[in-house]
Amino acid sequence: MKPQKKIFIKDIQEAGAVDSLFLVKEMSQYETKAGKPYLRLILMDNTGEVPAMIWENAQQLAPLCQPGKIGRFVGQSLSYKGSMQLKVVKVKEVNDADVDLDQFMPTTSHNMVEMLEELSALIKSINEPHLRELLLSFANDRELWTLFGRAPAAKSMHHAYIGGLLEHTLGICRAVDAIAPLYPGIDRDLLMAGAVLHDMGKVKEFSFEVPPFNYSDQGRLLGHMTICQEMLRQKVATLADFPEHTALLLQHLILSHHGRYDYGSPVLPMTREAMVLNFLDDLDAKMNYLDRLSSKTAGDDYEWTDYQRNMERYFYVTDHTIQSVVQEGGAGVVEPASVVTAKPAGARDVAAPRQPTLWD
Repeated sequence: MKPQKKIFIKDIQEAGAVDSLFLVKEMSQYETKAGKPYLRLILMDNTGEVPAMIWENAQQLAPLCQPGKIGRFVGQSLSYKGSMQLKVVKVKEVNDADVDLDQFMPTTSHNMVEMLEELSALIKSINEPHLRELLLSFANDRELWTLFGRAPAAKSMHHAYIGGLLEHTLGICRAVDAIAPLYPGIDRDLLMAGAVLHDMGKVKEFSFEVPPFNYSDQGRLLGHMTICQEMLRQKVATLADFPEHTALLLQHLILSHHGRYDYGSPVLPMTREAMVLNFLDDLDAKMNYLDRLSSKTAGDDYEWTDYQRNMERYFYVTDHTIQSVVQEGGAGVVEPASVVTAKPAGARDVAAPRQPTLWD
């Protein structure tokens, strides 16, 4: 009989028995002051993630707790410093072939086929023939377009789930379609092309066929902007008489879209279209982050969140009907700190050293 997943992380109650299948996202080995080894794990499924401790038989169980392994974890849930964690007493090996990997893979809540169709329609709305031909060369590359439809947009901070890159790209393209008529100085076709292509390198930057998501060797060594530049160069080389200046402007959009040197862009935005793409990329990433924060509120009233280190502030949020939240936040996603009751007026935390950005 194949092993069954009995409980999902979102359903674990404090001070309850736990016996279910989870995927190991992270494992760290430590020793107590007395020299006794123990393990700290991050376990995940497609509804979230939870820290877990193994205090007994750590060395014997470590081989079963390597990142990427799925196992049956038996133990108890408990509260530690205001957050839930598991105390694991037993781990049993599980064969990946015997489980449904989708139960451990965070996935967009939107219909991916419909999103691809909408994005294709926006591509076809481009009037400039060279840009339209270029983007169709990407869309007609079946292997590449399939990867694009499944890739996450980030490892942890925003849209970090299967279909996340498509959802993020479509969100920016919709914004371009809405904003371009308001500013006649914007080249709508160029901006739309940049929106479609800006993160295309992430199809090769990340390894996402099996959980947990991680960087590929190419992703770590080059980064998605450099990868995208090479993808663009290769596609342009197959097209007759593609304007050199247009290719240069597209390269600038790709390289500058993070907006700042310390966010990974080697150049700052220097055209109207580059400025707008940077703002829309940042907006869509932050709205996805806040959607997940808002989804954790208990009712219709506004509530204060915990201090969000990567944003260096608290947020005051309410759970409007969120359609883009993926399965209670999604596993593999760095969850925004939980919503709490309001802090006293004037209360604040000391700013921490700079944390990873929303593009990490």
